[in-house]
Amino acid sequence: MFLKYGCHCTIPIAKQRSHTGRRGAVYAHHQRLDSERVLELRREGGRYLKELREGRGLSQRQLAQLVGAEYYTFISQLETGRGRIPPDRYRAWADALGIPAKDLVRNVMRFYDPLTYEILFDAEPASRTPPNPAGTHRA
Repeated sequence: MFLKYGCHCTIPIAKQRSHTGRRGAVYAHHQRLDSERVLELRREGGRYLKELREGRGLSQRQLAQLVGAEYYTFISQLETGRGRIPPDRYRAWADALGIPAKDLVRNVMRFYDPLTYEILFDAEPASRTPPNPAGTHRA
C-alpha cells in the first residue's frame, strides 16, 4: 500500500496494530535493521533507558506498570535494543523516569532516528556514550 504525495511521489505505508490494539496506517520506510550501525545505536539507546530506570530505582516490572506496557518483557526488549518506545507513550515514559518529555524525546531520537536528530539539532547523531541523565553521576 502506498500513500500518494502530490503527483510524483509515493510513500510506502503499512497497516499496523498500535499498543492500544487499533489498526492504522503508518509510514513504513524503516531504517535497515541489518545495518550494524543501526543495531549498535539501538543497543546504546537501550543502555540509556536502562540507566535512567535504574537511576530511579525501578524494576522492569514497575516501569512497565508506570508506562502502561502490558508485559514487563517489553522493557527488557527496549533495553537490549530490540524495540522502540511508541511515540504516543513518550510522556508516560518521561514521567516514570523523572525527566522532562522534551529531554527524553531528544535523547532517544539520537538512537531511533539519527538522521532526523542530526538535521534538527545540527549535531552528530549519537556519541558512543549516552548523555548523563539528570542528577546521576557517571564514574
